[in-house]
Amino acid sequence: MRLDKTISPLDNVIYTNYRITHGLRIALAFVLTFLIVRLTHLPEATWPMITLVVVMGPISFWGNVVQRVTERIMGTIGGSISGLIALWLEVYSLPLMLIWCGLVMFACGYLTLGKRAYAALLLGVTLAVVTGAGPGDMETALWRSADVIIGSLLALLFTSIYPQRAFIHWRMQMSDYLMSLNKLHSAWLSPNMLERPRLQFRLKLAMSQMVKMRALHAASSKESRIPREVFDAIQTLSRNLLCTLEMLADAYWSSRESHFIMLNAHTLRHTQRSILDSLEKLSHMLRNGSMGDELKISNQLAGSALELQELMQSMKSGQEHQAQIYGYVWLSMQVTEQLKSLGDLITLAMDKHEPMPPVVHSDTQPEQQE
Repeated sequence: MRLDKTISPLDNVIYTNYRITHGLRIALAFVLTFLIVRLTHLPEATWPMITLVVVMGPISFWGNVVQRVTERIMGTIGGSISGLIALWLEVYSLPLMLIWCGLVMFACGYLTLGKRAYAALLLGVTLAVVTGAGPGDMETALWRSADVIIGSLLALLFTSIYPQRAFIHWRMQMSDYLMSLNKLHSAWLSPNMLERPRLQFRLKLAMSQMVKMRALHAASSKESRIPREVFDAIQTLSRNLLCTLEMLADAYWSSRESHFIMLNAHTLRHTQRSILDSLEKLSHMLRNGSMGDELKISNQLAGSALELQELMQSMKSGQEHQAQIYGYVWLSMQVTEQLKSLGDLITLAMDKHEPMPPVVHSDTQPEQQE
């Protein structure tokens, strides 16, 4: 999978309406599986269809389906072998068979709290399915095991046809989130506003967007082979950036006098435009995969940071009223640094040929709770 592939209009429609797409996929897969089962006259024919729905139903992302199919097959094979042993033991001794089943179910319950919880759960489920075939009925037990594996492979096949990729969902949601920050920052610092705009609803909406992205990290990491720490670092920077922008707005509207000073400060206005421009370019880069803008973004932010540093130095020895905007200038520097780090991480995430360096989480601002 090309990580920097442009998100096409068709992709945009399908991923925006992913719940409808997921429903249509499962419906079509179920109908085709039903026809396959009927035309081939498979014994115990209900199990492939049940397995198909169980594997495809909860999550349709390619990265998660592959793991679910792998774990289901592992659990099925283990449960089938355990069930066949149980049926063989039942022929000679029912108490011995019950002891064996108890041991297997103990292992199932113990392992469900570990890393392979789904495989452990399927171990117990398959044991129940196989032993339900009847004493010594090995043929039925084997067919049930085979049918479950067939259903898992069919689920993998149908999911692989134009698969829903969590990494694409993450790119789209991250792009929308950055555009939300762009609009919030533009409204908060607009020179046309006489008083601070009330954007609490938009702020909560942006926070909700940010929280939802976390659910995509695990599947995105499996699909792209990007370390999970990179996505977590981007999430942390995104959260800190929103917090810093909100504090920046507080400083901007802290008093009428300082507000007019900052409104007419050329360096600060230039920094504001650089921040807005960088947010917009990062958003477009996530959707269009237009690698190359990252250097422009980095240089632009570095220039703004240098101007702010010079301004802070002059304020230390400047007039008294300039100290009122010192906090605003410092926060602006934090925003430029966070944006630069965020741009670097997004560039790494979209460039699979670039080696991944150790990720250092930004601690410049306290994290908000999700």
